[in-house]
Amino acid sequence: MALKLGPLKFPLAGTGSRKDDPFWDFFINTPPADIANTVTEMIRTASEGNVFPTKAELHTPEITSSHVKDLARYLGADLVGVASLSGDEYPFAVVCAVEAEYDPRTALGIGGQAPVQKGLFISFVLSAWIRELGFRATAAPHADGERLAAAAGLGTLNGEGRLITTKYDSRVHVANLIRTDLPLAADG
Repeated sequence: MALKLGPLKFPLAGTGSRKDDPFWDFFINTPPADIANTVTEMIRTASEGNVFPTKAELHTPEITSSHVKDLARYLGADLVGVASLSGDEYPFAVVCAVEAEYDPRTALGIGGQAPVQKGLFISFVLSAWIRELGFRATAAPHADGERLAAAAGLGTLNGEGRLITTKYDSRVHVANLIRTDLPLAADG
């Protein structure tokens, strides 16, 4: 006996289908009813590990910066740079940005928060690796994240203070900043 399913429709096939798809709109824009249904909360609340007691022997700050950037890109960062911090116990900030098709500040659904989740993963793993090298590193949101991203050479700020990049325009999400005492060479 044959099972009759009728015509199959793929909601993402064709042009403009996302705009008219209520499931897609829900996925992008509706916040989860239970925050436990997201990975982001688990990463945000995970404790940082200890700093390894013996510092690794490093190359020059320029080579070390290159290694940090390569690892960040390997982990999924679309843009990465190093900013110098003044008046802070940590002299440097590693700034990572990921492409964001939808602005996570307004697209609160699980799909709209995908760049946030990706950024949290990158900053969590990268800061853990720096601590394994024997240097302090902490990943956390920063009020001046977009300004520091511009200072790290990732783009410029528009009149609203939003980061504008040459490759992604304003479609980027700046991940948690990694403040560190790892000797790096600042960009920008």
